[in-house]
Amino acid sequence: MKRQRSEEETSSNENISDNSDVDTEDISDVDIEDDEGTISSAMSDCEISEQMEKQVQYEIGANGYPRQILPEIDPIYESDSSTENPVNTVGNIPMEWYDDYPHIGYNIDGKKIMKPATSDELDKFLDNMEDPDSWLRVKDVLSQQNVKLSDEELEIIRRIQMGAFPDPNYDPYEPTVEWFTSKPEVMPLNATPEPKRRFVPSKWEAKRIMKLVRAIRQGRIVLGKTQTPKPRYYSLWTDNDKPREEHIMQIPAPKIKLPEHDESYNPPAEYLPTDKEREELEKTDLDDREKDYLPKKAVPAYGRFIQERFNRCLDLYLAPRMRRNKLNIDPESLLPKLPNPKDLQPFPTSITLSYDAHKGRVRAFSIDPSGIWLLSGSDDKTIRMWEITTGRCVKTWDVNEIVHSVAWCPNKDICAFAVAILIEKQMKLVEWIKPPTEQGDGFLVIVQHAHNKVVKQITWHRKGDYFATVAPDAGNQAILIHQLSKHQTQQPFRRARGMVQRVMFHPIKPLFFVAYQRFVRIYNLVKQELVKTLQSGVKWISSLDIHSMGDNVIIGSYDKRLCWFDLDLSSRPYKALRFHSKAIRSVAFHKRLPLFASCSDDGTIQIFHGMVYNDLLQNPLIVPVKVLKAGHQVVDNLGVLHCEFHPTQPWIISSGADHSLKLWT
Repeated sequence: MKRQRSEEETSSNENISDNSDVDTEDISDVDIEDDEGTISSAMSDCEISEQMEKQVQYEIGANGYPRQILPEIDPIYESDSSTENPVNTVGNIPMEWYDDYPHIGYNIDGKKIMKPATSDELDKFLDNMEDPDSWLRVKDVLSQQNVKLSDEELEIIRRIQMGAFPDPNYDPYEPTVEWFTSKPEVMPLNATPEPKRRFVPSKWEAKRIMKLVRAIRQGRIVLGKTQTPKPRYYSLWTDNDKPREEHIMQIPAPKIKLPEHDESYNPPAEYLPTDKEREELEKTDLDDREKDYLPKKAVPAYGRFIQERFNRCLDLYLAPRMRRNKLNIDPESLLPKLPNPKDLQPFPTSITLSYDAHKGRVRAFSIDPSGIWLLSGSDDKTIRMWEITTGRCVKTWDVNEIVHSVAWCPNKDICAFAVAILIEKQMKLVEWIKPPTEQGDGFLVIVQHAHNKVVKQITWHRKGDYFATVAPDAGNQAILIHQLSKHQTQQPFRRARGMVQRVMFHPIKPLFFVAYQRFVRIYNLVKQELVKTLQSGVKWISSLDIHSMGDNVIIGSYDKRLCWFDLDLSSRPYKALRFHSKAIRSVAFHKRLPLFASCSDDGTIQIFHGMVYNDLLQNPLIVPVKVLKAGHQVVDNLGVLHCEFHPTQPWIISSGADHSLKLWT
């Protein structure tokens, strides 16, 4: 009994050791019987093996290797699809195209997907501090939302960073499946019947054969004739070449110059240079010497033999072999025929008056439409009104700020002007303030901007009710258009496309010109659309002006160029003029006469005759007529800062960094 009992214990222990590699979760509890003294398992070996086979099943694939049978996919979704985020179907496109729209794309039904609410930087910081899983979130470009990465995606990123394969189940060393082997197959891989062209004579080959037959009949191809191979290289110096017919324009190569007495191996003593002459010749460059050799007695070998042969080869190789007729062209005939400047008068030629009262740079000035009064603003924080013909200062305003721009209203019925100064104050877009009567000092209204940036330019509409202001550093509020009669302000552009330099209203049409750093955009104010873009080709635009007829525009740049644009011709400059040696500060058209001018930091003013014809087939005539200089002094590398023509007379007024204004007549 003891022996039988020990054998039963041994067999039970072996059964337990054989099943030790089975997962403990799949094995039920073990019962221990004290009275019998045996250990029995609640799950038999057959049940364990059947459960393992149910978990992983394999079958033989088409390639002869076993493959795993995956469970079927249940098409019924337990979650409600209406609560899921809509899928953006715009595809792989730049999402910057939707920056100006309230939506970010379209769903599968073609409906717009609106932009999600965005938080500011403070909210993002608080979310990152409160959410411990914030480092697992990335921004989805299509949905514009932060998405949390799953464990599988994190594992893929980790494997890519370690230089491993993204798929952990991929085996790069698995055996190769030989889809096409060297063993002959009983059945062909392709059972397509043979095409007709395999057993029917080709008509294209027949055409080629007939072409060769015609060439043989015409004698262009001779059968049985051996062709002598042409040499690959030809000798330049051999005399065995067969003479050939000379071309009618061929000229022989020049013969080498015969050596002189001082070039001999043993020249006479009178041809040898002295020690002083030899020293001077050795110090002189070879290109500056009369002769490229130094006479000396050298009986053994000729030291310049190889150099002379090489120069001779260059002469033969580079010398022209065709006789060309020389064209006798007068250089002056190549220049355009311009009229005499005396025939293009009147235009300003000399300085007449000087307006000296400011104590700082005179950055801007403006002339009233009648041509009687002149308004100037300076860095000395004052605005002065002058009488043009007498040079008398009539009125002075102290504004306690640097005056950057002044502009007189073009409407003669409204005697008003606008001044740009910097006043810092927190407000909305703008604020229209009407000063008290006792404190107004002549001011009609004060328009304060919210951006608190320097307003560099003020320009009026031709009717005198609207005016525009430019603050280049104000971002999307760089350009604002104000209406004087209703005290209203509007922002024409939602976002800035660059740093705005100048703006102007078209003198006739409802067009608005905006000059950026490198190009000029023309907008239609009625249709609210872009009409044209002028490509200047300059590095930095500084000034802009429009012809009184409205079809021609001139711009000045800081890289010393003046560009004339013909709007009916092209978006590229018709003429690019470069007469200044330093940056151009201002350009101006005359409102009645065919004149335009430019002023620069070199202290000069260039006067041009610019005739615009009504005939569209005739290009504008541009002639430089006068250079006005010795009027303004250059102070701190700044010369003439602004220039403007008189509205009726052929006069021009300029202001500079030397604290003065000049009248040129």
